[in-house]
Amino acid sequence: MFIYLNKKIAIPNGVKLRCCQWNADQGWIACGGEGGLLKVLKLESSGKGKERGIAGTSNLTMNQTLEGHDHDEAVVCAAWNEVYKKLTTSDEKGLIVVWMFHKGMWYEEMINNRNKSVVKDMKWCADGQKICICYEDGAVIVGSVDGNRLWGKEFKMQLQYCEWSPDARQIL
Repeated sequence: MFIYLNKKIAIPNGVKLRCCQWNADQGWIACGGEGGLLKVLKLESSGKGKERGIAGTSNLTMNQTLEGHDHDEAVVCAAWNEVYKKLTTSDEKGLIVVWMFHKGMWYEEMINNRNKSVVKDMKWCADGQKICICYEDGAVIVGSVDGNRLWGKEFKMQLQYCEWSPDARQIL
């Protein structure tokens, strides 16, 4: 499958983006950048033209700036939980914010800060029940969708990425 998105999205004051994540199931895009910038955009597809094998048009139906990260820190990591309609973001200082969609708006649901290292990657498992958080200093933490810590381990190496196995029983 080939997907091409061409949509001009205004980012205020020329802020440099540091992460961009797409929620393909619901059409959301999260854009994180310098100065604590976090924008959540919604693309609504018209579906016209799909029957003929050509791309339909899409309109920007929501453009919300989320406030929760420090204005001195860049938002560097984002992960969607498509099952529970949540967005998890992290900034340069390691502050993690979980956002939830409620009554047409995104709201801060939970905040966590390990205060030791930067988050390098975060991934929700396919059923949306667990999140794996990978820190630069080698720490890996698994948490539940309701905010409880399920597991943690410290590795003696710098980590960059994490990924769930399809059955969510292993972390790669």
